[in-house]
Amino acid sequence: MENQQKNSSLKAVIAVLAILLVGSLVYIFKISSDAETVQTELTSTVTEKDSVMKELQELKATYDAAIAENTSMSEELIQERDKVVNLMNDLKNSKGDISKYKSQLSALQNNMKVLMAENESLKQANTTLTVQRDSTIVVLGESKKYNEVLVGQNEELSKTVEKGSKLSVLNMKTSAYKIRSSGKEIATDKARRADVLKVSFTIAENQIAKSGDKTYYVQVIDSKNNVLGDKQTINFDDQTLSYSFATTVKYENKTVNVSEDLPGKNFEKGTYFVNVFDKNELVSKTSFTLK
Repeated sequence: MENQQKNSSLKAVIAVLAILLVGSLVYIFKISSDAETVQTELTSTVTEKDSVMKELQELKATYDAAIAENTSMSEELIQERDKVVNLMNDLKNSKGDISKYKSQLSALQNNMKVLMAENESLKQANTTLTVQRDSTIVVLGESKKYNEVLVGQNEELSKTVEKGSKLSVLNMKTSAYKIRSSGKEIATDKARRADVLKVSFTIAENQIAKSGDKTYYVQVIDSKNNVLGDKQTINFDDQTLSYSFATTVKYENKTVNVSEDLPGKNFEKGTYFVNVFDKNELVSKTSFTLK
């Protein structure tokens, strides 16, 4: 009877111990499972954090490259790049849930797509404007050269027209004559016999010259360098011309023959020089000799 009681007590102790052992095993298993879950969650969190950080770094690099292009959007790009940098700093110091960072990353990525599209469009527009500007510069340069050529041609044409419109004085002759009491004129080459010098010349036809009265100044210089005749003087700008007589001709673009007498007495022997001036420009000259 006593042995039966001992056996019953022993079984009861064993049963209690068995229950405690099972409970301990269950507790240990639960703790192990919870630890593995926490470790898995921590590992997952670290991996997601690294992934978000990597994407933020790529986002920053994209903005840096766009800012370096120095477009008119640089200020906006810098502002968005700074937001990325701030989020990177926050993420670096974060612990635990990173879902809010992933959400902010998504928003920044969407903003970047919009800004990059605008920036690319602006670059293309700038490229087009640069090409158009360069083309305009080329066209303007060519136009300038063409205008310079035209100006040069016009100047040459004006000079040609001006030169062509000048009247030519041709066939200039001077002869000495003796005038008899009857009025008859007899040519002579003797100084002591001469009473008058006849100066003649022809104004050639010129259809592009300006018609109207033309005045010529005739200068006759004897062998002693004296100006004969009226010995008048006239000023042209800073030049003074001494002349023997002036003759005015009505010119109508047709050939005109001019003949004028220069009376005198006691003509010097030697060579005489006769010059015809249109204002202060010498247009014809000749010489003759009296013995």
